[in-house]
Amino acid sequence: MAVLLDKVNSPEDLKKLNPEELAQLCIELRNIILQIVKKNGGHLASNLGVVELTLALHLAFACPQDKLIWDVGHQSYAHKIITGRREQFATLRQQGGLSGFPKMEESPYDSFNTGHSSTSISAALGMATARDIQKEAYNVVAVIGDGALNGGMAFEALNQAGALKTKLIIVLNDNKMSISPNVGALSKHLNHLRSSKTYSQGKQRMFDFLSHIPLLGEGLANFARRIKNLVKYMLVKGMLFEELGFTYLGPVNGHCIADMQKLFEQAKAMDSPVLIHVLTQKGRGYMPAEKSPAKFHGVSPYELPEEKEKNTDSFTSVFGNVMVEMALEQDKVTAICAAMSDGTGLNQFAGLFPNRFFDVGIAEQHAVTFAAGQASAGLKPIVAIYSTFFQRAYDQILHDVCLPNLPVILAIDRAGLVGEDGETHQGIYDIAYLRSMPNISIIAPKNGEELRNAFYTALQYPGPVAIRYAKGQTEPAQMDKKPVLLDWGKNELLREGQDVTIISYGVMLPFAMQAAEILQEKGIAAGVINARFMKPMDEDLLLQQVEKSGHVLIIEEHVLQGGLGSLCMEILEQHQSNVPVEIIALPDELIRHGKVSEIREQYGLTVENIVEKALLLLQRGN
Repeated sequence: MAVLLDKVNSPEDLKKLNPEELAQLCIELRNIILQIVKKNGGHLASNLGVVELTLALHLAFACPQDKLIWDVGHQSYAHKIITGRREQFATLRQQGGLSGFPKMEESPYDSFNTGHSSTSISAALGMATARDIQKEAYNVVAVIGDGALNGGMAFEALNQAGALKTKLIIVLNDNKMSISPNVGALSKHLNHLRSSKTYSQGKQRMFDFLSHIPLLGEGLANFARRIKNLVKYMLVKGMLFEELGFTYLGPVNGHCIADMQKLFEQAKAMDSPVLIHVLTQKGRGYMPAEKSPAKFHGVSPYELPEEKEKNTDSFTSVFGNVMVEMALEQDKVTAICAAMSDGTGLNQFAGLFPNRFFDVGIAEQHAVTFAAGQASAGLKPIVAIYSTFFQRAYDQILHDVCLPNLPVILAIDRAGLVGEDGETHQGIYDIAYLRSMPNISIIAPKNGEELRNAFYTALQYPGPVAIRYAKGQTEPAQMDKKPVLLDWGKNELLREGQDVTIISYGVMLPFAMQAAEILQEKGIAAGVINARFMKPMDEDLLLQQVEKSGHVLIIEEHVLQGGLGSLCMEILEQHQSNVPVEIIALPDELIRHGKVSEIREQYGLTVENIVEKALLLLQRGN
C-alpha cells in the first residue's frame, strides 16, 4: 500500500521529502504503474525507466510555469501521478479516463500534446522563441529518447536551436532502446564509444604523456586509468552536440535524483542551448521488463507477456509468416521497418534474412524513400509501418513512390481503430489520403488467407500497392497450400441479395455478414460485397448489385471523408444513380481512447446498428 504517494498531490510536495523518502516514493510509483498497466494495458518498460528522472525534473523546475515536453509521451505516467492525477490514474487509457499520453486539456502540467516521436525539440524551441519575443522568463525542457533522436525532425530542430542560441534545455534519455533496440550511427555514437579510435588514441596519448613525467608520472597514469570513463567523455562524448551549438552535460546516472538535480540546476543558469545526457534502464524495477524491454513496451490488460501464449492468428503474425514465405521464393524481396521489427511481425524475417532486413529507426520518411531507391534498382521492398506512423511519410509516398510509379509495397499495420492509445494512434485516415494519390493501388484483405494472397499478388504488380490490415485476430492463412493471384481490381460478392447491398472490407466484414443473417430472418435479402480492392475499385460489381437491390449500406472503420463510402458515392454520382445510400463510418472528430468495442458501440459500428440502419434505409427508399 502506498504511504508517501498518498501525500504527493503536486510537484511542490516532492520538495518536502528527504532522499530516503524519494527513493521509497520511486518504489511506490513503480508499483502503481505496474498495477494499473496490468489492469488497463499500456506502456510499461518506458515508464518504469523514467521514475527518478521524472522526480528530478519536477524538483528542479517549477512546472507548469516552466514548460516540460515529453517526446512521444508514452513515458509520462509518473508525471501524471505526481501532478494531481493520482486519484484518476486507475482510469488510464479507459474511455472517459486519463489518456496514455500528455494532453493539454487534461492538465496545465501537460505543456504540449504528444503521441508521435521526434517532435519535442521543435515544439520546445517554438515555445522558447515565443517566450523571448514576449519577454517572459521561464525554462523550456524537452525530454527525448535516444530512439526518437534518430528521427530527422529532431535533427532539424537541433540545427535551428544551435543557430538561434536561445535558452533551451534538452534532456536526452538514453536507454539504448526505442521500441526495438536502436540502430544507426547515432546509436553507435552514444553506446559504443569504447571502440572509438578517437577515444582509444587520445587515452593512450594521455597515459604516455603522464607516464613520462619525472617521479609522479606512473602514479598519475594509474590515477587516470581509474577515471578512464571521465577521460572518455571529456574526449568524445559531447562532440556531436557541441558542434551543433549546445553545451553538453553528462552523462549522468538517470536513477540518481541528486546527480540529475545538480546538472538541471547548472543548465538553468545558462542562457544558451544545453543538452543533458541521462542514462536510464528501460523496465527498471521489474525484472521481466528489464530482461525483455521490447516485449514490455506496450502490453494488453491482464496479458503481460510472461503470462500469455503467443497469438499466432493475428494479421501481424500472418504477415510475418507470409514475408518469410515470399522471401524464400523471391530473392529480391526486402523488408523495411521503423524501429518496430517485433510489432510489425518481422523478427523471424530479420533472423533468416539479415542482409535483406532493414530497420531504419524512428524515421518513417526515410524508410519510404529508402524503399523507393531499392525499387528503382530492381528490388521488391515491403515497408511495414503502423497506419498512424505512415502519416509522417505522406510526401515521400506521393513524391518518391507514386509519381515515379515504383513497385513499393506499403504494409499498413494497425489500420482502423486501435483503442486505448487514442486519437494520436487511430489508423483511420490512410484510405482518404492514399486514394487521392496517382498510381497507387489499395487492398484491404478480410482475413489471413486473403492477406497472404494480397501480398503474393502485389509482388507481381508493377506499381505501388498499399495493403492495410487491422491490429486484431483473424482466421489463419493456409500456409500449406500455394497462394493464389487475386483477380486484380475485382471484389467479392460474398452473399446474394435483392433488397439491400451491404458493402464493407477488412475486420468489419464479419459484422456485415452477421447483420445479413439477421436481416434474412426478418425476410430481407441482403447482399454483401467484400470491397477488398478500393483502388482500383470494382465499379461493375457495385453498379450491378445497386441496380439489383436499389439500396446501399456501407460500413467502414475509417473516417467518413474520403473513405469507401465517399468513393461509392462518387461512383454512383458519376453514373447518375439516385439510389438511397447509408454510410456507417467515423465522424469528423477526434476518436478518443477506449476499448475498440466501446468505440464501435459509440459510433454505431455494431451488428445491431447495421441491421437498424438497413431497416431504416429500406423504409426511406420505398
